[in-house]
Amino acid sequence: MTQLQTITADGSKGAAFDAPDTIFGREYNEALIHQMVVAFQANARMGTRAQKDRTDVRHSTRKPWRQKGTGRARAGMTSSPLWRGGGRIFPNSPDENFTQKINKKMYRAGMRSILSQLAREGRVTVVDELAVDAPKTKLLAAKLKALGLESVLYIAESIDEKLMLAARNLPNVLLVETRYMDPLSLIYYKNVLISKSAVSKLQEMLS
Repeated sequence: MTQLQTITADGSKGAAFDAPDTIFGREYNEALIHQMVVAFQANARMGTRAQKDRTDVRHSTRKPWRQKGTGRARAGMTSSPLWRGGGRIFPNSPDENFTQKINKKMYRAGMRSILSQLAREGRVTVVDELAVDAPKTKLLAAKLKALGLESVLYIAESIDEKLMLAARNLPNVLLVETRYMDPLSLIYYKNVLISKSAVSKLQEMLS
């Protein structure tokens, strides 16, 4: 079993938490994690950019100058891709697809590798539950300051509405349910706070 640090509501350290090695005791696979992060960012892209080819740009179809006798190169119309303001030869289409596929087996292995590395670096902390009495940002900010957490990703099996409302204006805090956890957030935030119920859920999801 992997020993994870626990923390109480008042910020004091608790007894070590026994976490399964199947999730938090795997080797670090840098190539797989890189592939997962690139795929995650690519899948978030929207193919909304578009460029114009020579039929789409606004131009005149009149020949700029006569074919011969001027000493200049031949030109048929100003929409030529060789001209400034002309159309693109191979324009980006608005329905461009950037998605990359990650198999379930690869995803589970990559997430286990990330969590294991975070545990080795001491960036994973287990808590019974993170809660606030009212949906006030000030209350949550004070609680996280008492816990010594500035940049934190909180993972729970379910997120209370009051807690979600209190956290949405904190720039370095993200709350996610276990099923919505992603590799980029795990790497981005300095600390990962996991509820005890989420640990068992992770074992069920990633085993």
